[in-house]
Amino acid sequence: MTAMVDIRSVHKSFGSLEVLRGIDLEVRSGEVAVVLGPSGSGKSTLLRAINHLEKVDSGWISVGGSLVGYRRRGDRLYELREREILKQRTRIGFVFQNFNLFPHLTVLENIVEAPVSALRRPRKQVVGTAEALLARVGLADKASAYPRQLSGGQQQRVAIARALALEPELLLFDEPTSALDPELVGEVLDVIKDLAHQGTTMIVVTHEIGFAREVADTVVFMDGGRIVERGTPAEVLDSPRHERTKAFLSKVL
Repeated sequence: MTAMVDIRSVHKSFGSLEVLRGIDLEVRSGEVAVVLGPSGSGKSTLLRAINHLEKVDSGWISVGGSLVGYRRRGDRLYELREREILKQRTRIGFVFQNFNLFPHLTVLENIVEAPVSALRRPRKQVVGTAEALLARVGLADKASAYPRQLSGGQQQRVAIARALALEPELLLFDEPTSALDPELVGEVLDVIKDLAHQGTTMIVVTHEIGFAREVADTVVFMDGGRIVERGTPAEVLDSPRHERTKAFLSKVL
């Protein structure tokens, strides 16, 4: 397996607050990496840096062998034009915690929009793909509904289908169940589990420890902008080596 995501010495600050302090991480093709950690540990900032929603201060990130957001010339990195960055983002699906669906578009139109406008695909072809994706996430009967007519869990499943419509090499999930009522969490996690079983490369920021144990190839524990510990679910969740990891898990398990 080759590295799909390669993160090297990434630093990021907001003013005087250093949020990422030298992150090194590799995620191989077909692997699921679950990132755990307390609020403010830098998890969401790291995800946003991977698709260049946040520019890093130093270090670099590559996805599928290509630098994200930059072109290298000699020893220097030059930022890409916005149009080139947007094209890169079509290869990196991002599912946000608050769904971010377009309220004025139907469920089907939400999914069709990006492949037609960003990838210039024929609308007729994209509609067929979108319908198949809705069936895949268990919402074939909701194509003509509007987001406001759906539960939170259904909206998040539409958001996943929308991300998949671009056929990304990598899927990023930023706490995909944190905005959901507890009884709706399972339906979203089930969709993500199915994707994992099909070999989709994913990085998932979550507090769902049971999900991490079941699905992750690698569990990463972050604290204070650093990766404190990483390993298999058995290593990190059952036999953590670092005191900070032990303290965190004792509160959430």
